[in-house]
Amino acid sequence: MLQPRIELVDAARRGEAGAALELIRVCQPDLKRFARRTCATTEDAEDAVQIALWQLYRKIGALRTVAALAGWLFRIVERECYRLFRRGQIAEGLDELPESAWPEAASVPMDLRIDLAHAIEQLQPAYREVLILRDVHELTAPEVAQQLGLSVEAVKSRLHRARATVRERLLVSGYWLKDGVPEATRPKA
Repeated sequence: MLQPRIELVDAARRGEAGAALELIRVCQPDLKRFARRTCATTEDAEDAVQIALWQLYRKIGALRTVAALAGWLFRIVERECYRLFRRGQIAEGLDELPESAWPEAASVPMDLRIDLAHAIEQLQPAYREVLILRDVHELTAPEVAQQLGLSVEAVKSRLHRARATVRERLLVSGYWLKDGVPEATRPKA
């Protein structure tokens, strides 16, 4: 079960041309079998495998040991299956509620959405990646740490810096009030 040649994994870790694609081709069948047993639906299984293979392609250079490859990939598939299942359960639960019981969605002004997207886009890639995994994909800090090959402390630090940077950019834009006074009109201390 998922034991590609050590030479192939090492070549992919070194970034040799075509090695990562060959590794993906070799790993895909085992990941698909595991995902079919783990995920609730065939579609979820396909999505989970695609996420795992994408992470393999992007992060193979960060893999510390060849022996960790199988556990890392299977954990990604397992986590994605769970996330997709949970998302489906929430959607089913909402479908059962009468429309009058649905909470009103807060309308977010389009200019705020655009400025938020720009603020996130301007983050350093290391900060942006952690912010998106935690706040958009709703992964836990240990899951982000495992996926990125970082310590939990490093994830928390990067997340704090990313949020502070985004918050500062939005404050400068005048979206939030600090101490009841817009940032631009607050007296300098």
